[in-house]
Amino acid sequence: MTSSVVLHPQREKSLLRHHPWVFASAIDKQKGKLRAGDTVDVYASDNTWLGRGAWSPHSQIQIRIWTFERDEVIDNGFFLRRIEAALEGRQALIARNGLTGFRVVAAESDRLPGVTIDKYDNLLVCQLLSAGADKHRAKIVWALQKCFPDCAILERSDVAVRKKEGLEPLVQVLHGEVADEVCIEENGIKVLLDPRRGHKTGFYLDQRDNRAIAASYALDKTVLNCFSYTGTFASYALANGAKKVINMDVSQEALSMARRNLEINQLDVNRADFIQADVFQALRDYSSEGRKFDQIILDPPKFVDSKAGLNRACRGYKDINMYAMQLLEAGGILCTFSCSGLMPTDLFHKVVADAALDAGRQVQFLERLSQAADHPVASSYPEGYYLKGLVCRVL
Repeated sequence: MTSSVVLHPQREKSLLRHHPWVFASAIDKQKGKLRAGDTVDVYASDNTWLGRGAWSPHSQIQIRIWTFERDEVIDNGFFLRRIEAALEGRQALIARNGLTGFRVVAAESDRLPGVTIDKYDNLLVCQLLSAGADKHRAKIVWALQKCFPDCAILERSDVAVRKKEGLEPLVQVLHGEVADEVCIEENGIKVLLDPRRGHKTGFYLDQRDNRAIAASYALDKTVLNCFSYTGTFASYALANGAKKVINMDVSQEALSMARRNLEINQLDVNRADFIQADVFQALRDYSSEGRKFDQIILDPPKFVDSKAGLNRACRGYKDINMYAMQLLEAGGILCTFSCSGLMPTDLFHKVVADAALDAGRQVQFLERLSQAADHPVASSYPEGYYLKGLVCRVL
């Protein structure tokens, strides 16, 4: 018999639309002893059963719904069914693109709140970011071993958001032997990554399609790749005929990996520069020096962690886009991105338009970009849409 909560009147509407979150402010009564991660039934004020989820006492999102089916039990079979369904939904994409690296489970969008799983060749990397996901770690590992019997499993739950769940950051091997480096291939480009220390789960799989789109503009161009990380945008650009690529990142370790990624793709390293610098300051310096480029890629880290920080983030996005536009030759191409889920698409477009005004340039939006198809967005969970981008011609 699971514990339960009853919502305040009129607070069940989002659950009736199958949105998976219940905020603390919506809960009226608790029944039974509730511990972090425990399964709890959710009822409307008129005692209508609404869903079954995981209790998270330390978070503003106090319940994350596992299921809207009353007869469904949260056991090993539940996680196996969810992971199998997620994998099945990606099979066509995997086959079409010959992917050896892809997202297996995209948390709430695959009906597994707080669970992110990426596959890199024969390695699975998990992030368990909610109290419920943490509680059911053993079940998730069991299900992954059933689906991927030949894969090692690494947990990379070293994300600050776990603190909001009352959980400590955690990195551990859950199954098998994990190599220090893994090589995957996407769109004919090989990518080396560090699964233990790399950003997020080791790599940004969500930019796969956008790397190919950006590269389609790179022929005979001098490309400035800002926030380059391990340089995959640069690998794509040189493979598509770029004249010169400048990788810029604050991390020398990332830049060293970027060089190696060019080498394993047998691309001409002499057509690449590797600049360790703060991108904000470097763009200002280049502007003062009158430097010019044919194409600039801006793929910064997330600027927005809370709604309170949105205005500050907008200023940051506007500044880097303004300086980038000033550095482009007439007719140059700017590929600019925001991975901040709290940044609305229309606001991001406005910020880029405002940056054009401040830069004294006219801009045409050529393409609107989003996350790759293995990062789906559930219709009941619009928060799953986070990556937005623009290809701009700067006149």
